[in-house]
Formats: sequence, C-alpha cells, structure tokens
Amino acid sequence: MDRLFLLSLIAFALFSSAIAFSDEDPLIRQVISETNVLNAEHHFSLFKSKYGKIYATQEEHDQRFNVFKANLRRARRHQMLDPSAEHGITKFSDLTPLEFRRTYLGLYKTKPKFNAEKAPILPTSDLPADFDWREKGAVTGVKNQGSCGSCWSFSTTGAVEGAHFLTTGELVSLSEQQLVDCDHECDPQDKSACDAGCGGGLMTTAFEYTLKAGGLQREKDYPYTGRDGKCHFDKSKVAAAVSNFSVIGLDEDQIAANLVQHGPLAVGINAAWMQTYIGGVSCPLLCFKHQDHGVLLVGYGSAGFAPIRLKEKPYWIIKNSWGENWGEHGYYKICRGHNICGVDAMVSTVTAAHTTNPNL
Repeated sequence: MDRLFLLSLIAFALFSSAIAFSDEDPLIRQVISETNVLNAEHHFSLFKSKYGKIYATQEEHDQRFNVFKANLRRARRHQMLDPSAEHGITKFSDLTPLEFRRTYLGLYKTKPKFNAEKAPILPTSDLPADFDWREKGAVTGVKNQGSCGSCWSFSTTGAVEGAHFLTTGELVSLSEQQLVDCDHECDPQDKSACDAGCGGGLMTTAFEYTLKAGGLQREKDYPYTGRDGKCHFDKSKVAAAVSNFSVIGLDEDQIAANLVQHGPLAVGINAAWMQTYIGGVSCPLLCFKHQDHGVLLVGYGSAGFAPIRLKEKPYWIIKNSWGENWGEHGYYKICRGHNICGVDAMVSTVTAAHTTNPNL
C-alpha cells in the first residue's frame, strides 16, 4: 500500500511539473470552469488588498480571479508534493505559470559553456555544519528585479558584492542596471546565448563582461529601473572589479567548500515550485533539472524544520530578487544532497580585484 501511494504521488508530481511548464495550462482551463472553490472570493479580496492589485476592467478582474482560483488549486497540490515547505498565496498568484515564467525569470536554459576555469578541488573535511554569509556582513539587502527578466544580473552582482567584501572588507551594493544596459556578452560556443537585459542572460557571460569593462558601478550611481535602457557606464566610477571567475562541478561538498572560502555563489535553479512558495525547506518529490532562474547561494544549514514523520532536511540558503515580500523575507530554502531543481548544476564563483578609485 505504501509503495502504491508513493507511486501515485510521483505520477501526480510528473503531471504537476509538466503542466507548470506548458504554454497552455490545462489545469487552468479546467478550474476556471468550476465555481465551487472554497473561500476563493475572500482570499482574492485579501490578496488584492495586501499586494495593491488593481485591474483596469471588470473583464481583466474576472480573468485574474479565474487564474487565482487555479493557483489556489496548484498551491494545494504543491503543498502535498512538497510537505516540508509551505505553499500558498503569493504576490504571483494572479499569474499563469507561463506569465510568471516570461515576466520574472530570465536565465537561459543552456548550461554555461563559457571558457571559464574549473574551480580547483578544495578540502572538505572541516566544513562547518551550518554557514551563512549574511551573518558575516557579505550580503546586501534583498533587491527586487520587478517585471524584468534580469535575475541573472542580480545573481551576478550578489556574487561580486560578496567577493568584493572578502577582498576589501567593504560591502557595496552594485549596479544591476549597468549589466542590463551595457552587457551584451555572448557565449563563444553559443552565439545565440547573449546577455540581453530584461530578455535574459547568464552569470558566466556577465562575469566576462565585468572583466572586460573594468568593473561595476555602485547601485546609487547607476540605479535600477527595471527596463532596458541605453548604456551610460562611467568607468571612472567603478566601485568593484573582478580578477577571475570559475565554474564549480556537480559536487555539493565542493559547492559548500567554495561558498565558505570564496563567498556567495551565482547559481541557476528551476523555479517551478517558487511561484507558490511561502517558507520552509523545499524538497519537492520531483522537479525538472533545467535552470530558468538566476539566484545567489549565501549559506547552508544542516537541519531545517520538517513536519512530523519527515526527517529534518539539510538545505541551501538562496537569496532571491523578488523583494522582501516573497518567501522568507526574500529568501528560499531548498534541499541539499540531491541536486533538487538543478540547484547544483550551474554554480560559479568570482574573485574580486582590489579597487582603488579616487572618484568614489
């Protein structure tokens, strides 16, 4: 019986994950024809009030309500298939999975093929059981990419901010907008994979741009707009420079060792379960491994809380770029040990150069 139940859950998970990435979600078509969704109108009213949602017409309002009802069902399904996390209503609950993916993700699905060095093998025997760069002052506050597929630029700046802190002892918030406007670097082995502002990009190519440009300006000198714009990079205002970067292999101990030694790491992840995520350690029964979202790995824990009968889960601590009103104050916890959602497959580290700029 237990085996049959597990097989049923896995089959359901396959269906769940598959429709989350289809351009036309059959579940949404199914649910919007149903009227008996428990307390949906009440939840939708609270949702609109909490997140300041205003719709231009009654038709748009009704359409978003239908999508919202579908996402209530989807969140319940996610909760069943990911019981060590909490899933429910988020600020993205009026978006279809396709709209969410097109608007708030932006990492190219290709794996990084850039001619980056492979990170050297580090010792792992004395790694701490728990580690968090936030506690050591190497992580800036949670930022918000808005309705722009620029997640890759936030992952990049987060890694450079941490590396710069390790090199200089100074935490500086760096400019994502510089990358959005000015970085058009392409992967030399895949000329179609070029950093394209709100249209997407890769962290490895962004590191290469940063090397060639001479560095990144401060956020305050080149503020974020959330839109593609004309480049107005001023090299005299560079606040952080890069000396090299490397790619880490599919080995969680090496990822942890590089995190501890080199600072926060740029990571790609599959975000299928993140639209409904509220908190806890996410360990979905099944998640596709291709990455579509760029995030920042800032730490790890040995034992995250899990409900009764479920083991406590070791986890990665992920800094996201959807603002503090998503997840755990802008952060996401995901299981360690199984390459869940491809979190181990696209990891890179960067080393900062000493920057002496008399103009700052």
